[in-house]
Amino acid sequence: MKPDHTSYPQLLSLAVHELRTPASVVGGYLRMLQRDTDSCLNERQRKMIEEAERSCARLVQLVAELSDLSKLDAGLVTMAQQPLDVFDLVGEVANDVHEDGDRDVRLEVRGNASGAPITGDTARLRTAFHSIFRAILREQPAAGVVIAERRLEASGGITSAVVVVAESRHVQSAYSAPAGPFDEKRGGLGLALPIARRVIEAHGGRITSPSTPDDGDSIAGRGAAVITLPLRS
Repeated sequence: MKPDHTSYPQLLSLAVHELRTPASVVGGYLRMLQRDTDSCLNERQRKMIEEAERSCARLVQLVAELSDLSKLDAGLVTMAQQPLDVFDLVGEVANDVHEDGDRDVRLEVRGNASGAPITGDTARLRTAFHSIFRAILREQPAAGVVIAERRLEASGGITSAVVVVAESRHVQSAYSAPAGPFDEKRGGLGLALPIARRVIEAHGGRITSPSTPDDGDSIAGRGAAVITLPLRS
């Protein structure tokens, strides 16, 4: 018997429902312990409770992301229809990304500062770009500069905003490299990347990774992404 793939969104929704209540209850009791001034907890025990509460909060966040994912896959999310400029939004997001600054991995924005108007969900696209930028910065093996380059491309009568995110010396190669699948299975980011891909696709776009070697080094292995969004009013 073939599996019923139509039940996938319902399965995710059920998992969210079953996980949300116990995680919230545990988190609530841990916070009560932290605020209980009459308890005889020593410093070591309080630190353990703080760590447990942080981990529980992370579980609650993952459940929320799982809920978002299930709604996106079930087609239950209606994207806002707001006028925005993709290139301007990328610049705003880049200014707020500070991942791995302690390793001196920096994000710089180049190319067109504006001129990529679309109608879409500004908040969801902002979160999607932020997640992708964080993922690329985290994967750089050493100090360096990651570029988010913005340009317009026309093909088949359609003009698109293209944003290439890659280590500085790989940016130009990324444009001509064959498009490979974008790896969403990156640790430490929860479900942020699968959600980001779905949000971009809901706007008629796509996210890929360049997949050919460059100067003997894999672009994709270094962490790179090519985001394409068709312009529309």
